[in-house]
Amino acid sequence: MRLRSLRRVRAGPTADGAGKHIAETGEYDQLTAEPDTLYGADDLTHLEGLDAVRKRPGMYIGSTDSRGVGHLVNEILDNSTDEGVAGHATSVEVILHADGSVQVDDNGRGIPTDVHARSGISGVELVLTRLHAGGKFGGSGYKTSGGLHGVGASAVNALSRRFDVTVRRGGKVHTMSFRHGVPGIFDGDGPDAPFTPGPGLQVVGAVKRGQRTGTSIRYWHDPRYFETGATLDHDAVRAKLRHTAFLVPGVGYTLRDRTTEEPTEERFHYPNGLTDMVEFLAPAGDRPVSGTLLVTGEGTYRENAADANGVMQSNVQRRAEVEIAFRWGTGYERTVECFTNTIRNAHGGTHRKGFERALARTLADAVRNTRGLLKAKEDAPTLDDVLEGMTAVVHVRVPEPQFTSQTKDELSTAGITKVVQSLVEQHVKSWLDDRKTRTEARTVLQKIVDASRVRLTQKQQKDAARRKTALEGAAMPAKLVDCRASGIDRSELFIVEGDSALGTGRLARSAEFQALLPIRGKILNVQKASLQQVLDNAECAAIVQVLGAGSGRTFDLSALRYGRVLIMADADVDGAHIRTLLITLFARYMRPLIEAGRLYAAMPPLHKITTKGRNPETIYTYTQVEMETTVRKLEKAGKQIVTPIPRFKGLGEMDADELWETTMNPATRAVRRITLDDVDAAERILELLMGEKVEPRRNWLIDSADRVDRAAIDA
Repeated sequence: MRLRSLRRVRAGPTADGAGKHIAETGEYDQLTAEPDTLYGADDLTHLEGLDAVRKRPGMYIGSTDSRGVGHLVNEILDNSTDEGVAGHATSVEVILHADGSVQVDDNGRGIPTDVHARSGISGVELVLTRLHAGGKFGGSGYKTSGGLHGVGASAVNALSRRFDVTVRRGGKVHTMSFRHGVPGIFDGDGPDAPFTPGPGLQVVGAVKRGQRTGTSIRYWHDPRYFETGATLDHDAVRAKLRHTAFLVPGVGYTLRDRTTEEPTEERFHYPNGLTDMVEFLAPAGDRPVSGTLLVTGEGTYRENAADANGVMQSNVQRRAEVEIAFRWGTGYERTVECFTNTIRNAHGGTHRKGFERALARTLADAVRNTRGLLKAKEDAPTLDDVLEGMTAVVHVRVPEPQFTSQTKDELSTAGITKVVQSLVEQHVKSWLDDRKTRTEARTVLQKIVDASRVRLTQKQQKDAARRKTALEGAAMPAKLVDCRASGIDRSELFIVEGDSALGTGRLARSAEFQALLPIRGKILNVQKASLQQVLDNAECAAIVQVLGAGSGRTFDLSALRYGRVLIMADADVDGAHIRTLLITLFARYMRPLIEAGRLYAAMPPLHKITTKGRNPETIYTYTQVEMETTVRKLEKAGKQIVTPIPRFKGLGEMDADELWETTMNPATRAVRRITLDDVDAAERILELLMGEKVEPRRNWLIDSADRVDRAAIDA
């Protein structure tokens, strides 16, 4: 029915005779429905064969941008991987040709070349031209499969200007070509060669001696079916091959890139499987808190499924294989990658749900039952606390899995949740109870409790995470001497040692852009402490609050209240220790500040050399050697020096002019930028000098004793 007639009518009395009007204007528009005899069965469209793919490509490959172009490679590659998973292939190669084509070769069994009884065409043509055709629908071809829908290869064929397949099977080499899914013969190389629709599979020769069976597919996708500028992301192809090599340790993957002037070749083979993958995915510099836990096993579940004749059966028992590897690190980032039958599930699914449920339940119970971890009335950790710093890979092999879409981004097979949950709970409980891993487990539980406590204090941090105006300054520490500048382009914060240095610094500074925050002596050694202990420490908490950018995983560099942070401590041993403690605090809990090059150490002088005469000259030196060398040069030049040469014992002994000129004036001062050029080396040094283990530090001090100049010690 189509709405055809539009008539203007005048309002009349209502059915109850009350004389009410339908509209205040007295008129309304009425659309009347009348049959449209022009709309009949001939207006209906039935898309046959691969026409549906070409009409709506996004339904079959996810999108028509660059991701869709990359999905074409994945569909062909997944078929070769299925051969490796089934134990019939040991090598898969992907070749990126200079003409834009992609080739995937494997040494599996080869696509069946005999004639299919029901369709009357070869197995090759059936697989590559018919939707939902293949050996992955419950037959004997594959136990589990990634390309279970039987759509992938035929969809790639439908969207390709040219699609060539070579099959080595039964001692013969078979070839076949297609254009947009239509079989035929190309008279020449490349997709622009003349094409004649014609015969199907052809035998072109015999398999060479020593050559294995296998399948080779090369295709040229048709840009007309994709958005303008859509291209193949080579890095995405490389990542796909690497991930698959981790998941199928028995197969070696090779990527040959011939699109550059100098062709490159990369091989991916990881015999340790998921254990290697966890190490690869772990963030750089993230030191492990635990070893890599590997969970393997099988489980059964039940679901409704169709039998070989297509008749739906209820309560069919399925068997799933589970392989999971995970570990905790010292960082805050979490990485959980999920796969089903080697296919990456970007949005996770039921297997991830089972994994996370098991961890949350088991570890929360362990925290509650372990003496000394939780304080009275403290809440148990949540899933976010458990996953903090975790790197995990969850891989399940499932017959006929269900996904939310053809792109398989999310597993939806309901029974997998309980299978994964049961296996993970059993393994984690054994790990917690095992004497060999009990210490390691205790360390992980403590990390989880610390994460929980930090989460509960985040709201307090956020309240002080933004710069306050003068009226709102009550939230800042009372000892902060703030500056007037409202932006971070010029503003800088000096963290000074003690109230005496604060007094001199207050007189010396430029109040327009320089702020001062005094600390009392040596702060907490955060390398040995938890974040909760850091936040409980008054000096550390004041620094975090004044900077206003948070700490740890909540640190937001864009919220920093000052453009530069300068540590200004005395030029003695105690001052060096204070600088080390502060640098450790920033490296551990505010590392982006260092990575951005915004942390500095001020360099106050040690000596003040003054010459006599009509035009006296003042020179500041920073070391004993520099002072002695300067004195010799001045005496050699015939200048007299005021003696004794004063030596500054601390910042508080300098007057305001001296402190401004030598240490605080941006035009004349010298500062050292704190950097993290070598993260691993910095982590090792921090752990050696400031960590919990005393023995390595004692050994280092003994071994380095000969490097100390005893005459230079300020005793």
